[in-house]
Amino acid sequence: MATRRTADPGKTRAAVLALAGWLRDDTAPDPDRSELAEAVRLTARTLAAAAPGSSVEVRIPPFVAVQCISGPVHRRGNPPNVVETDPRTWLLLATGLLSVDDAAAGGALRLSGARAGEVANWLPLVPLDTQAHNFG
Repeated sequence: MATRRTADPGKTRAAVLALAGWLRDDTAPDPDRSELAEAVRLTARTLAAAAPGSSVEVRIPPFVAVQCISGPVHRRGNPPNVVETDPRTWLLLATGLLSVDDAAAGGALRLSGARAGEVANWLPLVPLDTQAHNFG
């Protein structure tokens, strides 16, 4: 069995803060792909560490997919509970700048399965609202 990669909280926060301007302003230039990938992977791994388990699969293509939230273990085939979104929407969710309900209602977040919505209980992972004074 492969070991799970974990995310260092300091590195995760730094990776997200490096993209805070872009997350707050959708007209800002897109970040470097490697910076975006790092922030997405680290926040997804933070979710997996905070909500250990294998009942929900969170997919943020093309960068990462993690399993999280305790409950029935899924091993083969299509998982019964899936959360999928694009990298920017994921980071907006992970920072608390967008709610799961709003993202799902707008079509940017796809939730399938009875337990997929439970991911909302673990967000935000790196709140930016407490850092607002740093990003005028």
